[in-house]
Amino acid sequence: METISSFLTQDHRACDEEFASMENAVASEDWLDANSKLIKFSEDLLHHFDMEEKVMFSAFENKTGMTQGPTAMMRMEHDQMRGLLEDLKADVNATNKNHFFGVSESLMMLMQQHNMKEEQMLYAMADSHLGDIVGDVVDNMKAI
Repeated sequence: METISSFLTQDHRACDEEFASMENAVASEDWLDANSKLIKFSEDLLHHFDMEEKVMFSAFENKTGMTQGPTAMMRMEHDQMRGLLEDLKADVNATNKNHFFGVSESLMMLMQQHNMKEEQMLYAMADSHLGDIVGDVVDNMKAI
């Protein structure tokens, strides 16, 4: 059976690859390609957030009763990343390479720290607490 940890960790890696592809396009100043890759990265990252927030976090909170714990912190960090995505979009539209890389460095650091917390703590907690419904939770995330 696929676990929450394995499924969402794999999705983190896919988002990381999209992020690197986007940065490479900006570095080469191919702004049309950069915009296309930013759209793809943004869609993938927001989809990941939706899977967590709409399915996994809700199932975890319902099972544990913890609504102001780790999922609340992860939602706050998701919101910070959404804001940085908007900044990246503005930078690509303005072809502002220098500001883009300042923002992308902030986003990368936030994503790395965020992903580490999820992969090393939250996902394992979710797999443990959700036990017999883990497969259903993964299937529901895939359905989004």
